[in-house]
Amino acid sequence: MTTRYKMTMAYDGHLFHGFQMQPNQRTVQGTVEEALSKMTKGKRVIVEGSGRTDAGVHAIGQVIHFDYPGKQIPAEKMILALNSMMPLDIVFKDCEIVEEDFHVRYSAKGKWYRYRVSQDRFVDPFRRFYTGHFPYPLDINKMQKAAQDLIGTHDFTSFAASGGQIVNKVRTMYYVNVQEDKENNEIIFDFICSGFLYNMVRILVGTLLEIGNGKRPVDDFPRVIKAKNREEVRETAQANGLYLYHVFYEELPNKYRQDRDL
Repeated sequence: MTTRYKMTMAYDGHLFHGFQMQPNQRTVQGTVEEALSKMTKGKRVIVEGSGRTDAGVHAIGQVIHFDYPGKQIPAEKMILALNSMMPLDIVFKDCEIVEEDFHVRYSAKGKWYRYRVSQDRFVDPFRRFYTGHFPYPLDINKMQKAAQDLIGTHDFTSFAASGGQIVNKVRTMYYVNVQEDKENNEIIFDFICSGFLYNMVRILVGTLLEIGNGKRPVDDFPRVIKAKNREEVRETAQANGLYLYHVFYEELPNKYRQDRDL
């Protein structure tokens, strides 16, 4: 007898070699599974994540599920137990018991990634692990206008790094926003999509930065999408500015569906 738990967590990805378990590496999945093994007196409990964030990538709203063997533990006690065993760069924020057919990846309706870019002239030592860095002039209006060409259902082959195992690269982009955080001298990029390909957000950000800096025309996205060629966009933003912000399991609210009029 097992109980399936769905849990939302946040982590600082700086000292992790990504989410997915890897031999002789500190990973998020490995850290959580080690704690669960202690709770089950040595039984392995497999943790599934909604997204396999890379080394250095952070999460504010990563979601996991696992099947816990034996006596059912109330959700509020499960979150207390796991948080008591977590290192300081992981915290569980929510926990619920779900049906056996719930799957953290396959049940998701959409994912929200956020990317932060510092525009400081020099790298801030206190933010260097939590923002990308681009100290050159940027035209916010150009980036906002270009971003709207990403809305809708497209083949995003041109924005997928090599190494990904997904064959079908068609995804629906529901929402893209580029805004300036003047207080922190940052540019914030938000993307909500049905799913993301390997390094897709970082490549999109790199391309938008080229557009904002005048190195690429503002209307270039339709051409690049049509080309289905990774060679058309070579820039990839740094991992440390990327955050898995939220995973949607209900239908997306209209305010996050810029595609609703298509």
